[in-house]
Amino acid sequence: MAKKEKKRSIFAKIRNYFIAGVVILIPIGITVYVTIFFVSISSKILPKEINPNYYLPYNIPGVEIIISLILITLIGWLSLSFIGKSLLNLFNNLLKKIPILRTIYSALGQMTETFTKTDKERKNVVLVEYPRKGSWAVGFATKENSGEISNKTKKNLINVFVPTTPNPTSGFLLMFPKEEVIYLDLTFEEASKFIVSAGTSNPK
Repeated sequence: MAKKEKKRSIFAKIRNYFIAGVVILIPIGITVYVTIFFVSISSKILPKEINPNYYLPYNIPGVEIIISLILITLIGWLSLSFIGKSLLNLFNNLLKKIPILRTIYSALGQMTETFTKTDKERKNVVLVEYPRKGSWAVGFATKENSGEISNKTKKNLINVFVPTTPNPTSGFLLMFPKEEVIYLDLTFEEASKFIVSAGTSNPK
């Protein structure tokens, strides 16, 4: 009897060690996989003329990401200067004259502007009852719906993007009456972390 209990104790310990290993390795593995994915993507996107690995005898992993971040920062800095603003306005006006591209560019620009505004400028993290009454989902209020849809429904609607877990880049565009939308005192980063972690990281 004592031997059986000892064997069960050993198996229980092994099982606990295995579960602990899985819990530790899953986030590490996903992080490594995502890092490798972005490194491979950045090496393909970055032109070879400005890619240091093209001129070196061996590849330095991740250098493309660093160069990309530097370029994005420089573009952001230039866009805030007088010359940069003038060039950006010229580029915007040019795109607005192209029928298909102006629709895509305008929509992406509005979406980016919505999600990059600071908390003082806009509170857009919301709680809505979805997909049924009694079930709640975290979403992002993008804009008040003041177009054809609101006119037909005769309601003051709020456009809400409800992302999926664990990939928040996909989701659903839903429209809720304003009185049914609960605004949360959370930042975009806190809400995104909560969604990506499948609720295991509760926002404070």
